[in-house]
Amino acid sequence: MKIQMVDLKGQYQKIKQEIDAGIQECIDNTAFINGPAVKGFQQDFEKYLNVKHVIPCANGTDALQIAMMALDLKPGDEVICPAFTYVATAEVIGLLGLKPVMVDVNEDTFDIELNGLEKYITPRTKAIVPVHLYGQSADMEKIVEFAKKHNLFVIEDNAQAIGSDYTFSDGTVRKTGTIGDIGCTSFFPSKNLGCYGDGGALMTNDDELALKIRMIANHGQEKKYHHKVLGCNSRLDTIQAAVLKVKLQHLDEYSAARNKMADYYDENLAGISEIQTPKRAGNSTHVFHQYTLRVKNGKRDELQKYLAEKNIPSMVYYPLPLYKQEAFLQYVEEGFSLPVTEQLCEEVISLPVHTEFDEEVLDIIVTEIKNYFN
Repeated sequence: MKIQMVDLKGQYQKIKQEIDAGIQECIDNTAFINGPAVKGFQQDFEKYLNVKHVIPCANGTDALQIAMMALDLKPGDEVICPAFTYVATAEVIGLLGLKPVMVDVNEDTFDIELNGLEKYITPRTKAIVPVHLYGQSADMEKIVEFAKKHNLFVIEDNAQAIGSDYTFSDGTVRKTGTIGDIGCTSFFPSKNLGCYGDGGALMTNDDELALKIRMIANHGQEKKYHHKVLGCNSRLDTIQAAVLKVKLQHLDEYSAARNKMADYYDENLAGISEIQTPKRAGNSTHVFHQYTLRVKNGKRDELQKYLAEKNIPSMVYYPLPLYKQEAFLQYVEEGFSLPVTEQLCEEVISLPVHTEFDEEVLDIIVTEIKNYFN
């Protein structure tokens, strides 16, 4: 039995007829760029998220870069982001000549830690990028309050938490990606809402920002061959939009299946003292893009090796803080350290979690983890 981190083939088989019909329609009408499926998916996604504007683009990294371009951030401006995240979050900051200011994360939720964040504020601080890591929301109410206090833009990196709901203290519920000034997401195939290639999108409720984002993503033009700003070429392919239009209808079903797997892991791994199962924030639903354990006593790498010998896949997201990556050494002083980030890089390991729940497979995984620790 081959165990996979993500079973995209099994997922496809269940929706094959819908997917094939959508792709065939794109081929039949030959509208491969900005075809009807792009507009259709955009409108469906706006309705699902309850947001005024969705602007599709080529990938999630482009989405982050376009967001910062749309906010008129200037070279030398500082952008706060977590040090425990995928490289794209900070990469685009550096590419635009901005300075990534990397901060620590909460040891329970893995999201940006607000305690002590004031010390990173300078006259050049212009934005903050909370990352909804592994599938649940950062504490957006407090982040928005912090941003308002310091006159900062909020750019949500929502690549891992599409479909997650955040509840404010007054009971208001919002989808992640729709709370800050701009939300960004990726449709990489393994994402909870993934296409069959690259894809991404930006979300905003600000009409003026939406207009500017659309222009930037389309060579800076609002009208063909009339370029108001310097932009780029970042489009969601029509065939990918057709795939996403189908899969969006199943997104909540997929989230439920991932939660079912997570619940199984939680229940069956609870008795192992040397691991910590994921903690769920009380103000956010979790869509489990990843199911990530913390392995104590320096045993993470040994556990991963043991699982590999048993043909059980696992992944470490992420093994090195961003500020220790060679590309980012220029942005930090020698000896810079964030304790929680460094601890997590030594402890986290993600187990298979996807939409095709199979208790037999999960039992194999859980049994081997228990065997390792016994």
